[in-house]
Amino acid sequence: MKYRLLAGSSTLVMAATLSACGGSADEGGDGHTTVDVWLMRDSVSAAFQKEFVKGFEAKHPEIEVKVQIQEWDGIGEKITAALASNDAPDVIEVGNTQVAQFAASGGLLDLTDSKTELKGEHWLRGLAEPGAYEGKQYGIPYYAANRVVIYRTDLFEKAGVDAAAIKTRDQWVEATTKLNKGKTQGIYLPGQMWYALGGFIWDEGGDFAAKSGGKWKGALDTPEALRGMEFYARLQALGKGPKDADEDDPPQAQVMAKGQVAQVISTPGGANAVIENNPGLKDKLGFFPIPGKSADTPGAVFTGGSDLVIPAAAGDSEEALTLIKELTGDTWQKKLAVAMSYVPNRTTLASAVADDPGASAMAVGAANGHATPNTPGWAAVEAENPIKDYMTAALVGGDAAKEAAKASAAITRAMNANS
Repeated sequence: MKYRLLAGSSTLVMAATLSACGGSADEGGDGHTTVDVWLMRDSVSAAFQKEFVKGFEAKHPEIEVKVQIQEWDGIGEKITAALASNDAPDVIEVGNTQVAQFAASGGLLDLTDSKTELKGEHWLRGLAEPGAYEGKQYGIPYYAANRVVIYRTDLFEKAGVDAAAIKTRDQWVEATTKLNKGKTQGIYLPGQMWYALGGFIWDEGGDFAAKSGGKWKGALDTPEALRGMEFYARLQALGKGPKDADEDDPPQAQVMAKGQVAQVISTPGGANAVIENNPGLKDKLGFFPIPGKSADTPGAVFTGGSDLVIPAAAGDSEEALTLIKELTGDTWQKKLAVAMSYVPNRTTLASAVADDPGASAMAVGAANGHATPNTPGWAAVEAENPIKDYMTAALVGGDAAKEAAKASAAITRAMNANS
């Protein structure tokens, strides 16, 4: 998943200028092994990158690290070409939902035997599960991000609503109804925010698709998924969000900045965008995890973020794995979380962001993180995205069950098109 909007993120600089494809690890005349690493734009700050490289090379003087920053646009094609070449980089950061398609090509190294050493039993499920393919682990969880509720503290106070007391979905609806008075929208929720819908579906025990008999089948028409859509419609009605658009049309941060919007569902970095559009809201925004059906479990969320992979063609996989072990280990995961307001890759490290309100709310939700169906065919579903059309049809008064069946059939066709 592309994940770019987070509090504390800054523009990156390249640590070294490399060739377009990077180049595999090699041992130079001075006895050093060079490990070439591709990291994505905005995944780390320039300061963190410099600190990590310096610290890693001091601990492993026999290894030299060269980092090349990649752009999200067109990265899938670039990685595919690199994996098929004899000149692949040694470590690549990929979106967690991209691992399956690269693993299916046979271009990634199987890292299953390293799971125990890397404390895989504590990995966030939303990163670990999509990092695996057909029972083998190819992607090592790097960092996570998920949606939370960003709210206007002043509007909550005016309405007599205590955000800290909102622990369940029923309490959330009750509070939002109370906020939805006069010119104030209780929540701005556009009709096609399908990642948010996914959380409500997962809460009900459903999913976007399920595998049966070796084939994937759309599952939006199951009772569980329909209950998730029913709750989405209930919440969406407590505001004036368009039923035929997603959170980018118009950008919901701009809507919250301009109007009397009490809440939006967003990554915490969305608060920065709100403040950029209206500096007067700088000290008037707070965060809480998306509530679940019961108070003891936070609402399910889509876990975005990245995994680290090693190409099968990597020149020296041992050094590459050493770098991954450091970058995903306790010390650097804590530093990364603080520097970038990310959720660390393991549930046991959530306390690292305790002093960051947005990130700590995100970490609570990450414990109930999920991912989209783990198959290369899911990319075709997102490209066509019948989920959005289904949501609009249901929200404008269509028969939800019939519209869900149509969308499920479209998902089935897309996921099995190349099988």
